[in-house]
Amino acid sequence: MSFGTEKDYEFLGKIGLATENPGGFINGKWKATGPVISTFNPADSQEIAKVTEVSIEDYEEGIRASSEASKLWKSLTAPKRGDIVRQIGDALRAKLDYLGRLVSLEMGKILAEGIGEVQEVIDMCDFCVGLSRQLNGSIIPSERPNHMMFEVWNPLGIVGVITAFNFPCAVLGWNACVALVCGNCVVWKGAPTTPLVTIAVTKLIAEVLEKNNLPGAIFTAFCGGAEVGEAIAKDNRIPLVSFTGSSKVGQKVQRIVSERFGKCLLELSGNNALIVMDDADIELAVRSILFAAVGTAGQRCTTCRRLYLHESIYQNVLDKLVGLYKQVKIGNPLEKGTLVGPLHTHQSKENFEKGIGAIKSQGGKIAVGGSTVGSDGNYVQPTIVEISPTAAVVKEELFGPVLYVMKFKSLDEAIELNNSVPQGLSSSIFTRKPEIFFKWIGAVIVV
Repeated sequence: MSFGTEKDYEFLGKIGLATENPGGFINGKWKATGPVISTFNPADSQEIAKVTEVSIEDYEEGIRASSEASKLWKSLTAPKRGDIVRQIGDALRAKLDYLGRLVSLEMGKILAEGIGEVQEVIDMCDFCVGLSRQLNGSIIPSERPNHMMFEVWNPLGIVGVITAFNFPCAVLGWNACVALVCGNCVVWKGAPTTPLVTIAVTKLIAEVLEKNNLPGAIFTAFCGGAEVGEAIAKDNRIPLVSFTGSSKVGQKVQRIVSERFGKCLLELSGNNALIVMDDADIELAVRSILFAAVGTAGQRCTTCRRLYLHESIYQNVLDKLVGLYKQVKIGNPLEKGTLVGPLHTHQSKENFEKGIGAIKSQGGKIAVGGSTVGSDGNYVQPTIVEISPTAAVVKEELFGPVLYVMKFKSLDEAIELNNSVPQGLSSSIFTRKPEIFFKWIGAVIVV
């Protein structure tokens, strides 16, 4: 079935998508026998297409086939596996603009970010081609005469990759490219709200495997809900599970995988801080803060959520930021000039409204923004809040474009505030003084 004359959706046919799509790539074939869901455009809340999710029976069939395919895949030389990943990168590169447009359409990030995300997967393919010729082990001298020890790295078998909506294909690339060149089969469960990205990327990978007369089960993809993710976490046939998502779900995944002595990679929440010292290049800092806080509508794990300004420059920086925020174009992420698209779901929009209510109840002052935009789509205003660093809401992650701004008097105080929340992930500092930078990163400098 085609998409008819809907202009924004016409390109989807060029990457193998239709109005109705099976959401499982299992043993080299597209099939799914679970519930039928709709995927929506967050810009206008309209349906894009329908996807049939996989059932647990489909899952079991897929894992059995993947286990069998791993016997062949791990027997290939690492450079040969690297060449397959190279071809996957080339296939993605040939459809870069279409795939980037799909990421923008289904997830809601602006087109430049959508294309940039797909490019990240291509870059990982390129990187792992080189990595496939560097899977070296060590030769270690032994204390026993006429003996030595050496190490050889062997594949695990199957790597499970569970990805989130905010980077619906980049996170796959970071995990799957490495797993594949190391001789592992990949089982991918994409986010349930971005199934078209999962399907479109998998179709290109499937074409490469078929062209090389390799089993399709080397790469398996499932569109589905929490029950599929839980099955992956519990499955002893999957020695390593990579999960990207919330801390709450990540804790559950880690507990389940650890109980069976499996390996776990987690990329979870962030409550990232940025410090601006009194000697900083203010213009550079302001431009950087803007995109760090509002890019992807604040839905990145590395989004800047806490801004600490030296008291002597506080008002100057705040005024400049407020001025820039007022110029930010909010709108359809596919339109030229848009800097901030919608939040991904209506639930995200509701969470933003609840978060603003909590901020106000805890003494936060809205410097700019703080409201939703229109009734169609999931749009909200990028928001700056002046608030006490001791407010409870500052220590939580509100997954949206909300920036808390606070003062500090000294570097030691700024570092203490930076480390005062339970979450981590990334931090930044703006200064011209090397001694400040080195103290901030924790390096020991002998003067």
